[in-house]
Amino acid sequence: MIKALNTAATGMQAQQTNMDVISNNIANVNTTGFKKSRAEFEDLLYQTVKEPGTASGNNSISPVGVQIGLGVRTAAVAKDFEGGSPRLTKNALDLQVEGHGFFPVLLPNGQVAYTRDGSFKKDPTGRITDSNGNPLQPEIIIPPNASGIEIGQTGKVEVSVGDSLVPQTVGQIQLVNFVNPAGLRAIGRNLYMPSTASGLPIQGNPGENGLGSVAQGQLEASNVNIVDEMVNMITAQRAYETNSKAVQAIDQMLQSTNNLR
Repeated sequence: MIKALNTAATGMQAQQTNMDVISNNIANVNTTGFKKSRAEFEDLLYQTVKEPGTASGNNSISPVGVQIGLGVRTAAVAKDFEGGSPRLTKNALDLQVEGHGFFPVLLPNGQVAYTRDGSFKKDPTGRITDSNGNPLQPEIIIPPNASGIEIGQTGKVEVSVGDSLVPQTVGQIQLVNFVNPAGLRAIGRNLYMPSTASGLPIQGNPGENGLGSVAQGQLEASNVNIVDEMVNMITAQRAYETNSKAVQAIDQMLQSTNNLR
């Protein structure tokens, strides 16, 4: 019965992890470009008392064996990169990736990170940066006398300068995609870093080589469905309670054994 106690405890730990993931999803329901996560579980090793197919007599074998499971553990917490719904802002530097791809930004340590959050700003020098001041890559600088900014679906950035009716091209936005986006390592601040699992970054212009297009004046909302998360939370809570009931039942059985005379 000690094994059963440990087995039920692993179930409680697994559901606690599940609740941690669900809580993070709900907390980021309004985070721009946030991608929900899902906890995945796997069963632990089995104690094999009798192997399936063991001979049980003359010319006969046991069709099933005796294997006792020892619990559960967290196998992975996977990101779901399904696109979120658009949220119109009419801000010239608010951009949404319609399809696959990430915006590359340069971190202070010189590394390039990737984001789906297209709420860009201008820094004092006119560079286009994210909300944390990380410049978009390749670098694009908006002239101080620019009176309007137009960003096309292909990522071309044009500005109107002075009274000129001819727009001036100041840069080209590029997107980056990965063979396995779920393998990216989230580092917070709506940023991701590549890993061995994600594969190498594949960079190109929007609309080319499977990359999505760019939509100006709108942002990608979180892909968290609050109703689904509430249902998942109730399921995780009930599973946790059931495992705790199993612990109580095992404790009562051990107490009865201890009281034998």
